[in-house]
Amino acid sequence: MAATSEFALTFSILKTCPVTKARTSILTLPHAVVKTPVFMPVGTQGTLKGLLPEQVEEVNCNMMLSNTYHLGMRPGQEIIDKAGGLHKFMNWKNGLLTDSGGFQMVSLVKLSKVTEDGVQFVSPYDNKEIMLTPEKSIDIQNSIGADIIMQLDDVVSSTISGPRVEEAMHRTYRWLDRCIKQHKNVKNQNLFPIVQGGLDPELRKQCVEELLKRKVAGYAIGGLSGGEAKEDFWKMVHLSTDLLPDDKPRYLMGVGFPLDLVVCSALGCDMFDCVFPTRTARFGTALVPGGELDLKKRKFAEDFRPIDENCKCPTCVRYTRSYIYHLRKESTTSSIITTHNVAHQMNLMKSIRESILEERFPQFIENFMLKMFPTKDYPGWAADALKSVNIHLPS
Repeated sequence: MAATSEFALTFSILKTCPVTKARTSILTLPHAVVKTPVFMPVGTQGTLKGLLPEQVEEVNCNMMLSNTYHLGMRPGQEIIDKAGGLHKFMNWKNGLLTDSGGFQMVSLVKLSKVTEDGVQFVSPYDNKEIMLTPEKSIDIQNSIGADIIMQLDDVVSSTISGPRVEEAMHRTYRWLDRCIKQHKNVKNQNLFPIVQGGLDPELRKQCVEELLKRKVAGYAIGGLSGGEAKEDFWKMVHLSTDLLPDDKPRYLMGVGFPLDLVVCSALGCDMFDCVFPTRTARFGTALVPGGELDLKKRKFAEDFRPIDENCKCPTCVRYTRSYIYHLRKESTTSSIITTHNVAHQMNLMKSIRESILEERFPQFIENFMLKMFPTKDYPGWAADALKSVNIHLPS
């Protein structure tokens, strides 16, 4: 099943899980052929902190995310244009996705003011006032040249309710029309709209109904993973994937905890991004099957095993937990653990894809959950979410 040639992508579903809503697909983009479900690490400034582009490739990652707002501030659109786009600027030959800058309406809320025209920011770099409009967001993203670009949406905190949520939902699809009109590089870049509506099922439904009236290459599910209760989170994801078409990619924004990746793959999402694996690495924490290791702790001083004995990443092949503990106050540590954490996420997604392809995804979920929760004290929200797609965890 493939998207039409009017877009700069094709989306071919290889297998759909007969039990859950999970599917594994091939997403063909101008700069990459991406297997989904896929996790995209976040390189806000055009780099994964602590890693060179070739190191990212070395752990089998061929799709990453960068930030329109920050790149538009620094180095700025003029420099990116002169460099010939972000791919050339950072020497990255693989897939890129850029967010629109809308999320900064929440993360930098003290510096922003929203009107129908756009978002008025005070730059955190030089305190200058800047207006980010839907048109300006698309202009910057056209200069960046990412394979997938996002509409500017009106983002409110997922913990907010009331009239502001409905206002943001309606404004989001109005801004989408302005983004579509402004998009000048349709042959090489794919514009995704964003489903908004907070935690209100009716607003989410209304938003999807409006988005479906527009010709777009894929869809993003936004406005979640921002501090709301997990029980509310999964229900909005479940609802959104039920409403969105099967033949186009579904990108769940801002999700990256391993448990969330497994559950939301079961709920029918294809693409994910989050700063979690790279940020937690900078605090000395490594991801392993079943949880995390705080490698700053004294108990690892004489532990000469790799972080994960089944991992073949450069870190696990070359270094021990003891050595990483020894380096705990060195800047090198961040790079070493980041390499492993990104590899861990890539391996997790590969395992999900293979289990869907081989029709053993329900068994994969059960084994994953038992490894993470050996006493079977599963989080209630995760058990409920999986139950909604016919997975009943052993008690």
